[in-house]
Amino acid sequence: MRLRKRKRCFPSCSSLHKVDEDEPYWRQRKEDEELEWSHNSTHLISHLAQCLTNAMVGSRSWIGGFFHRSSIKQRHHKFVDYPLSPLQEQRLQKLQQRLQVPFDETHLDHQEALRALWQCAFPDVALNGLVSDQWKDMGWQGPNPSTDFRGCGFISLENLLFFARTYPASFHRLLFKQDGHRATWEYPFAVAGINVSFMLIKMLDLCSVKPRCLPGINFVKLLEEDEEAFDILYCIAFEMMDAQWLAMHASYMNFNDVLQATRMQLEKELCLEDLHRMKDLPSYNLLYHWQ
Repeated sequence: MRLRKRKRCFPSCSSLHKVDEDEPYWRQRKEDEELEWSHNSTHLISHLAQCLTNAMVGSRSWIGGFFHRSSIKQRHHKFVDYPLSPLQEQRLQKLQQRLQVPFDETHLDHQEALRALWQCAFPDVALNGLVSDQWKDMGWQGPNPSTDFRGCGFISLENLLFFARTYPASFHRLLFKQDGHRATWEYPFAVAGINVSFMLIKMLDLCSVKPRCLPGINFVKLLEEDEEAFDILYCIAFEMMDAQWLAMHASYMNFNDVLQATRMQLEKELCLEDLHRMKDLPSYNLLYHWQ
């Protein structure tokens, strides 16, 4: 099936339009990580092969697990150690346990999660199987989406499913690229979703015993107030990424820049004072404006 694109006017968000890189803190905070990814479309690959030659590392190099890090500047990460409340520790450990779960196509619950995601995305279209060319319509790399989770694991599927169930209007608007003037070569929805998950994990320093960066520290506080804080932040980040895509007039090869701009904007918001709930994030309204 072919997805139809409808053009609608997407309201501009001045806070998302451009990241101010002139501020001293954010000159230091500029990350060394760049996400390299590609959509396994025969047409695009043949057309962009020369451009992608240096970026590709194996057949799945676009997955978030292939962030490159040339150097680490730690001055702005040196915060005084802080104690965790029992509830913060409990919820952080639970989230970190989720990060350790790989996607396993032989697990029935993982299979059911995939089927549930399809049903949320295309409720009127019967799925032929867990291996089917139909998955490409959602923006997976090939007919078997299970091979696309190697870089981030089961949590990236959980994030997508949470987005689809909790904010269905936002989910479908991004899936079908319904807002704004879109590029000829659009980012593949599911691929982008995996990369958003990985970006958040790195940004929040969730692989450490406890986050050492200010955005991560503040996130743990939000996690105490809302156990679903990570999943909600994922939905906000996806919306913000699409808004950045439109504001930057991006196309296929600009995805890395768009994701980087999204990360920097999220970091700024997570460094705000008086941040107590997810609703205190300025970009939280992106999820509700069109619901």
